[in-house]
Amino acid sequence: MAFHDIRFPANLSFGATGGPERRTDIVTLTNGYEERNTPWRHSRRRFDAGVGMRSLDDIAQLTAFFEAREGQLHGFRWKDWGDFKSCVPSKKPEPLDQKIAVGDETTKVVPLVKLYVSGAHEYVRPITKPVAGSVRIAIGGDEVQEGIDFALDVATGLVTFDRAPDIGAIVTAGYEFDVPVRFDTDRIETSVSSFQAGQAPSVPVVEVRI
Repeated sequence: MAFHDIRFPANLSFGATGGPERRTDIVTLTNGYEERNTPWRHSRRRFDAGVGMRSLDDIAQLTAFFEAREGQLHGFRWKDWGDFKSCVPSKKPEPLDQKIAVGDETTKVVPLVKLYVSGAHEYVRPITKPVAGSVRIAIGGDEVQEGIDFALDVATGLVTFDRAPDIGAIVTAGYEFDVPVRFDTDRIETSVSSFQAGQAPSVPVVEVRI
């Protein structure tokens, strides 16, 4: 089992259905009240890239990608078209988008995260598969340069600073990112609808923990 640092073809994932999944254990008491708990700290995303009428070249591309991953064996990158930026989908990532750390003059390695806020509640999501060339970092509101002031590990989402940020300095980031996934089946069914078109009704993928 390994992770292949390659993205599922974006032209085939566009239009896929799916999103975050949670696991909640619910116990109904004799008085009708409920006790709810979850064993998961983080959500997990599921998608289905089932494609309708597509060119035979698209079907061949899908089959080649599936075979190269050996079915469920190897993970890969997935672009979630509904949530792939540090900002809202209609804007471009900026270095002030997400607060990722507060400087302490000691810590040099900081993970990328994304904050989801609704009312008084929030969820901090780890970002482990940033897109190379898209990450912008600022310290205390001033943008710093990759390759000079910091290095980025696109395989883990870890940012390593050349010098630890000053005490109290707010470290922020803007970026695009992928979701680490694997196929959720060892079988892909395709059909040829005409001499120039085919379809694959179901291509399920599920997020993997990295």
